[in-house]
Amino acid sequence: MHVDEQATYYTATKKYALSFPSLEQDIDADVVIIGGGFSGIHTALELAEQGITNTVVLEARYLGYGGTSRNGGQVMAGIGHDLDAIKKDVGVEGLKAIFALSDVGPQIMRDRIARYNIDADFCSGYGYLAYNARQAKTLQAWEKEFQSLGSGYDIRYLAGPQVKQIIDSDVYHSALFHSGGGHVHSLNLLLGEAQALRDVYGVKIFEYSPALEVTYGDRVEVRTAKGSVRASKLVWAVDGFNNHLEPELHRSTINVYAYNSVTEPLSDELIRRISPIRGAYSDIRPVINYFRVTNDNRLMFGSSTALIEHIPQDLKAWNRKLMLEVFPYLHNVEIDLAWGGPMAATTNLFPQIGSLVGRPNVFYVQGYSGFGVTPSQIICKILAEGILGESERYRLISAVSHPAIPGKDRHRALLCSLGKILHQSSGYLHGRR
Repeated sequence: MHVDEQATYYTATKKYALSFPSLEQDIDADVVIIGGGFSGIHTALELAEQGITNTVVLEARYLGYGGTSRNGGQVMAGIGHDLDAIKKDVGVEGLKAIFALSDVGPQIMRDRIARYNIDADFCSGYGYLAYNARQAKTLQAWEKEFQSLGSGYDIRYLAGPQVKQIIDSDVYHSALFHSGGGHVHSLNLLLGEAQALRDVYGVKIFEYSPALEVTYGDRVEVRTAKGSVRASKLVWAVDGFNNHLEPELHRSTINVYAYNSVTEPLSDELIRRISPIRGAYSDIRPVINYFRVTNDNRLMFGSSTALIEHIPQDLKAWNRKLMLEVFPYLHNVEIDLAWGGPMAATTNLFPQIGSLVGRPNVFYVQGYSGFGVTPSQIICKILAEGILGESERYRLISAVSHPAIPGKDRHRALLCSLGKILHQSSGYLHGRR
């Protein structure tokens, strides 16, 4: 079985028995969205909350098939990896404005869960982890930056024995605790939003309805195998699953793979030892390890290959090795499930939104570069502002450049490996190594 087709923890533990028909008719809409993952569903919900309910969402497989059901469920602050990479596009004041959005994503998620009574196992508490004194300086700088936002969250730098207040591992030099972050069952969050779209707003969602042909114009037409949608506006929200259907979008991202696993259920005592805060964590290296405990007492652990892009033959063994480096006392614990999948990465590791060249009624969102669970909340809110008629935030984010990646189809693994080596090397300059 290919890594894209494997069962995940999220598909195995989803709480919403939702299913939607395939499109088998010709219909008209105000907006048609291609893609039923976080980006597509978030955008549809943002539009619905603003009164645009004549929207159609087309999903090629089932809702959440892509990155939404393959991630770590980390609820983190910020957007993108390193904002300095986009300074030339937005300037100093633009960077400040983007950084000011750091805590907006988690709050949108909290508000939405409460508004629609979504059962998504949300848990507060995040730990950013440093291996050495160089990384510790970065965490101390982050502490001041996050506190400068005045969010009211509990944000604390921890060093030495204090680290054990949030995690029991001897490999970390220091940590930054952020109560505004945490973790979530991402697929249940998506399905809860989809249920609200259908039941509260009457938005039409179709599964197993891949877009086969798109015709642009004042009215856009999207054709599927048995039907079509004609709409005033279109949103591409397919991320790593474009598959050449829209060349302009295909050429500016490259798929990088990440892998996750969950352990067998663990005792309450062992969970409290691993995570006294029952939280989520990641180190701050250029290619991170990320992990969290789940609501049903498992440890979820994920990462990507550090230098050479490849798909490990045995995902359970690969993830287990990384897990034991952090938690050697789990050597008798079994891995129940492991999975992986693609994530669309950009050259500046910052998400892309905007409209196609010469086509002001065709919008897109893609390229979270592995950090999509929380940033997608604010990015899609800003995209919806653009769809509804521009905003200063939309102009700012859409001004970020989207350079093409030559040779990405023939040399994907090589280019990803070179990118990782460069990213790892630059980590020394930014206190991430």
